[in-house]
Amino acid sequence: MSEESVPQQSGTGQPKGLLQQMEELMAALNADLSALDADLQAAGDAERRVAEEERAG
Repeated sequence: MSEESVPQQSGTGQPKGLLQQMEELMAALNADLSALDADLQAAGDAERRVAEEERAG
């Protein structure tokens, strides 16, 4: 059985509401996108450094 078909339980043993599930998913997605953005910026910085070193050297 997939996770989507199993009702999520909160600490009180009651199923989470759809709104709460959506809020949690959006928070997780936002965190993932922030991490991806940081990775892309770091990669861009490294690429710029390599290009500058090639021009200088």
